[in-house]
Amino acid sequence: MMKKFDFAIVGGDKRTAGMAQVFALRGYEVVCYGTAEAPSHEKIHYAQTLQEAVSKAPVIICGIPFAQNDALYFADKSIHVPLTELQRMLRKMHKIFGGVISEDFRRGCEKRGIGCYDFMLDEPLAIYNAIATAEGAILEALLHKDTHLHQSKTLVLGYGRCGRVLADKLKGLSAQVTVCSEQAQELATAQALGFQVMPLSKLPKSIRHFEYIFNTIPATVLTELPLRNMKADSLVIDIASNRVGVDYNAAEGLQRKVLFCPGLPGKYASLSCAENLADFVLNKL
Repeated sequence: MMKKFDFAIVGGDKRTAGMAQVFALRGYEVVCYGTAEAPSHEKIHYAQTLQEAVSKAPVIICGIPFAQNDALYFADKSIHVPLTELQRMLRKMHKIFGGVISEDFRRGCEKRGIGCYDFMLDEPLAIYNAIATAEGAILEALLHKDTHLHQSKTLVLGYGRCGRVLADKLKGLSAQVTVCSEQAQELATAQALGFQVMPLSKLPKSIRHFEYIFNTIPATVLTELPLRNMKADSLVIDIASNRVGVDYNAAEGLQRKVLFCPGLPGKYASLSCAENLADFVLNKL
């Protein structure tokens, strides 16, 4: 009989591993494969292979991101599972969850009658993720620079979901926050909420005024010219996806302090995230 366990937790970071604990404490039977941590509970079990995990549970929960380079995402880089291998294992009765699932994979599941759910397409979950990301970004800034955020001249690049939450939390710490964007609507909204604003076109010349620079824009906005013009002791925290926000080669050559900070929710708020993710999964069953 296939349904030996209620959930299979596959790969991911500490958020995904934390879900195993959350489900177990709620009375569910869980099987894990390649999780970032190995929580201990009588209702948590461990598979030796992905096939074993997938074949014994109707609900498969993967990481955020779901995949990297056409393979399932595992914090343990010694584990490599191509998405095609997972697809071969899935059956019509399965439901699969993950974050940032490709359209191709989702369509393939749809054609086969497999339920496919993307954590990051759910607006409440995405907001909770932005909160954890913003808090983590602020912690990284405090850990890597020995000056106050209080009254510091701080720049937030981008005013999407993460940028909005981050700017608001920095303002709460009494930083002097300027929001920078190429979107007129974002700048208008930020200005209406009391922030200083600056169009992206002015970044190369004006970046020298800022001590802390937080990038949320998933495009290379911190190119060689703004990096050259920024103060030598300023700190850049890049939380944009896929390490594209900064010209890292130029930053290294100019000896600028730039930190790429992926997966902050999993690093600093894994238990809170796990609770939210588990609630999302249970609401879809």
